[in-house]
Amino acid sequence: LPDLDNWNPTAAAQQFVDLLFPIAAAPRRQTAIDAWESFNEPAPVNADQMARLAEFESERTRLLGAAGIRSCVGNFSTGQPDLALWPAFYPALQAAQEHGGYLGLHEYSAPEMWFGSGVHQLQDGSNEGDEGWLTLRYRKVYRNFLQPAGLVVPLIVTETGVDGQVSGRPGPQGKGWKDFAAYWVAQGLATTTPAGFYIEQLAWYDAEIAKGGYVLGAAIYTLAGPSGWEAFEIHGQAADILRE
Repeated sequence: LPDLDNWNPTAAAQQFVDLLFPIAAAPRRQTAIDAWESFNEPAPVNADQMARLAEFESERTRLLGAAGIRSCVGNFSTGQPDLALWPAFYPALQAAQEHGGYLGLHEYSAPEMWFGSGVHQLQDGSNEGDEGWLTLRYRKVYRNFLQPAGLVVPLIVTETGVDGQVSGRPGPQGKGWKDFAAYWVAQGLATTTPAGFYIEQLAWYDAEIAKGGYVLGAAIYTLAGPSGWEAFEIHGQAADILRE
């Protein structure tokens, strides 16, 4: 990821496009790939950093768009960025809107996918309605920022699932959904199997994102991941349930 305090976004965008274009412009990729991301889970902490990221994303979106190649901008991690930073990202969303692109967000939670949404809060009596701070956070973004600004760019949730690395949550330590299997059983939540209960959570999320009209879909992380990420993998029993 770039050093957002010491970075030339325009030059970086040109360099990015110079590297990507020979790959993305191949005919078979143009028909198979809808859009290209840049940095995974960038983490701007103030408006200046967000503005630099937006300049990079808007420039590389325009450069690729001139060749008919679409972009997916953002791809922020779950619970990020701070809501107050969204106006500084508007230029990237404007470029995506002009060139048929998308906004990408990651939405995870734990110990279940719905924690942080609705009534599932740490503080008793708190209720976020049909929104959330982790999953369903995108509704806060669209309702409070993008819709008033006229920037309702189609959304792709480029990663989703259970991720125990989110902060301020109940439950045991863990990473992916497999690390919570014993906890779900002990709490009486997994009435079938842990894999079955995880699929129930994914089905809940699928039903929710279908309500908005601008969410195109969500990608489960992951079918089979690299070393260290095995707890996220759904191949095996979870994938078998999805096939049914």
